[in-house]
Amino acid sequence: MVRPPHDMKIFTGSANRSLGESVSRYLKVPLGKTHLSRFLDGEVWFQIEENVRGKDVFVLQSTSTPVNEHLMELLIMIDALKRASAARITAVIPYYGYARQDRKDRPRVPISAKLVANLISVAGCNRVLTMDLHASQIQGFFDVPVDHLFAAPVIIDHVAQMGLEDLCVVSPDAGGVERARAYAKRLGATLAIVDKRRETANVAEVHNVIGDVSGKTVLIVDDLVDTAGTLCKVAEALAESGAGKILASASHAVLSGNAVRNINASRISQLIVTDSIEERPERKSDKIVVLPIGELMGKAIQNIHEEASITSLFI
Repeated sequence: MVRPPHDMKIFTGSANRSLGESVSRYLKVPLGKTHLSRFLDGEVWFQIEENVRGKDVFVLQSTSTPVNEHLMELLIMIDALKRASAARITAVIPYYGYARQDRKDRPRVPISAKLVANLISVAGCNRVLTMDLHASQIQGFFDVPVDHLFAAPVIIDHVAQMGLEDLCVVSPDAGGVERARAYAKRLGATLAIVDKRRETANVAEVHNVIGDVSGKTVLIVDDLVDTAGTLCKVAEALAESGAGKILASASHAVLSGNAVRNINASRISQLIVTDSIEERPERKSDKIVVLPIGELMGKAIQNIHEEASITSLFI
């Protein structure tokens, strides 16, 4: 059954209000009125300032830095909406933090991505909409339906408009080959892979380039960039293998620590990211291009609201 537009409500936390406003403009649905604050000891206090009873509610919140603060906001917002009798609550999480902790890769460590999924489900969420999970299997960690979007259409359109010749798409590791192959197919480009390994313990990684990048414009494709250390090493390896212009793309611009400084000092001429994580002044650089995903998120929300397929929004 298609719900009338007035049955939809959109709320946003403090993690990325600008993206929430972008989605709101696209859908022509005003952001819900709320009051979000902190007690002096840091506890989150939240109140919904309008009626949501029987509504189809979407709460937008990336779990970006500070991750735990924004995650707690999301959980409290979902709980408040559940207790206010919302008909359905969809957590819209453009960037899903803790996604890198998706398996036990050493003894006695948690699977934090699963724990966070449990918290979101138990809080009262009925559905999750997210984008470019670090590992696709995280969808299975949730006990509620998950719609998994990709930033690829937005990034690919931008790269295609650049008119790059003799382009080679590069996966920075073996795990990202499927993503890089999809980009290469859409862009009509060749494919290369960077193999990372350690010669001995405590010795820096050695990067071997598999594929021909000599004289080519290369595009490194990844899901997120954090400190940019690995990304810069990959760019260096590509340059040593004869690559020409080096570009990089990542769906999520985490950009922790000295990331911006590392990028500015690297062989990378342009880093293409999205606004899944809110842009901040200290993360700006002439080398970093931020693409908006408000329309993509808005279309997905509209289709979920109308019980329509969102397959057309995938790559």
